Amino acid sequence: MAHHTVTSGYQSLVERLNRFPQGAPPSGLLFKILAMLLSEREAALVALLPIKPFTAADAAAAWKMPEAEARAQLDALADRALLLDAHDGRETTYTLPPPMAGFFEFSMMRVRDDLDQHLLAELFFQYLNVEEEFIRELFATGETHLGRALVHEPALSAENHLHVLDYERASEVIRTASAIGIGTCYCRHKMEHKGRACEAPREICMTFNTTAGSLVRHGFARRADAVEALDLLDVAYGHGLVQFGENVREKVNFICNCCGCCCEAMIAHRRFSVLHPVHTTNFIPEFDHEACAGCGNCVTACPVEAVGLVSAHDPRRPNRKRAALDESLCLGCGVCVRGCSQGAITLRPREERVITPVDSALRVVLMAVERGKLAELIFDRHYLASHRAMAAILGAILRFPPVKQAMASKQMGSRYLESLMRSRLAQRAVASDH
Repeated sequence: MAHHTVTSGYQSLVERLNRFPQGAPPSGLLFKILAMLLSEREAALVALLPIKPFTAADAAAAWKMPEAEARAQLDALADRALLLDAHDGRETTYTLPPPMAGFFEFSMMRVRDDLDQHLLAELFFQYLNVEEEFIRELFATGETHLGRALVHEPALSAENHLHVLDYERASEVIRTASAIGIGTCYCRHKMEHKGRACEAPREICMTFNTTAGSLVRHGFARRADAVEALDLLDVAYGHGLVQFGENVREKVNFICNCCGCCCEAMIAHRRFSVLHPVHTTNFIPEFDHEACAGCGNCVTACPVEAVGLVSAHDPRRPNRKRAALDESLCLGCGVCVRGCSQGAITLRPREERVITPVDSALRVVLMAVERGKLAELIFDRHYLASHRAMAAILGAILRFPPVKQAMASKQMGSRYLESLMRSRLAQRAVASDH
């Protein structure tokens, strides 16, 4: 009977995680990971928490316990970075982050003696890199994904600086953040336990705003100011690392400085490139084939194998090679520009601008619509109807293009939502006529 209780507790948590637009496919490995991170009682409690931010009073109602007891439990989970907490001066709100980018990474963002991180790293490697279903679902399902590449700013020409927008610059994300945290790179830390880590810097993972505030408060990251973070960004540029950030324009919560050999996002982009798992920048490299020496530095620099060497078809030098780009694979990060000793590579704007969601709320709703989980997102508090939350989500849906609005309406089966969308389309038509 006790074994059944344990299994059902973790099973309930897995079901809860899969109400996220970013889920975690059930697996024996996943259950082992969760068992290392949470007790069976904690798993059962966390399974009852809502997707959207909540208070201790909300948790107490869900758990049917006194608020003080619920708050103590929530704070204990936040102390282990299984929950994120935020303080606005009046009350504390809590959020259960998704596995990635979330509590999977947080568990490896510092060296710990309360966990067997060597075993945990092995479990993560098997679950993410061998079984592959989790990474496929995270990076290759739907059109809207978790992260985007940011442009390698030293590669920008004077003209490009006129085209690049603030949210496309890692430096601007750093300068405008309300809090900055620096932690250990989860990917390289994991690969270090496998004996496969590269020599790229470890203490270079950047979190921002409310996420940084929580991780710093509980010792999973150290506080940094903008000057130090900008210095670390220069270090990342010097090592040819790609900036992979949250796929939003406002209040970005993380920027990873990724290598091609260890980092999950770069590996996923190579594996599932046809599905465009990482959103590109708004730039693309352009090669001067006359100036190209065929040295292959750009091939080595590219983290997603978008550049290769082909014959230059030079009748005077039949063995001469030149660089060739596969634009369908290219992130537009610009790391190859710095790697070129001949100055043969420049960045130009893409013909079609990449659309980035305004904020995390809109991104999550888009992901929920594309993955058929909109109803779960709206009605996730089974014990509490939240009209304010529904209004916010409906407001986001009404900003969608018509095709995604139709997808949302079909998932909800809602005549009310359909009538709202028709009304909004009519208003747009009237406005365009004037």
